Amino acid sequence: MQNHWQGRIAIKVLGTPPQAFSADFELDGHGEAGTLALFSPLGTTVAHMQWAPGMAQLRNGGDLRNFESLSALAQQATGTELPVTALFDWLRGTATPAPGWEADLSQLSEGRLQARRQADAAPAVELRIILER
Repeated sequence: MQNHWQGRIAIKVLGTPPQAFSADFELDGHGEAGTLALFSPLGTTVAHMQWAPGMAQLRNGGDLRNFESLSALAQQATGTELPVTALFDWLRGTATPAPGWEADLSQLSEGRLQARRQADAAPAVELRIILER
């Protein structure tokens, strides 16, 4: 079972005002314990997230912050809640349901994953991942 991915991630939060975020990334682990590093186009580490049972940390430059959950960590790092646990399954090709989210795995064999959160209670979100081969 694969536990390492790298490529490019883009997130659009379709709120007022809209927000957009994109970065190169390296993702290791699984929903219970792992790391996610985000890099600028020049290769500089923008953020490094690490989580395990009872621990969720964000390192941003020299600043280290602790969070009560992986959800709160992802919210701070990306500007929106992300279904991180389901994301690992999606990257492995399993269409695990995530409340409010719809994943399109039809292009995963070409290294592309798309997911969208509908705008019921929170702003709509578009998540796009392009994996390196």
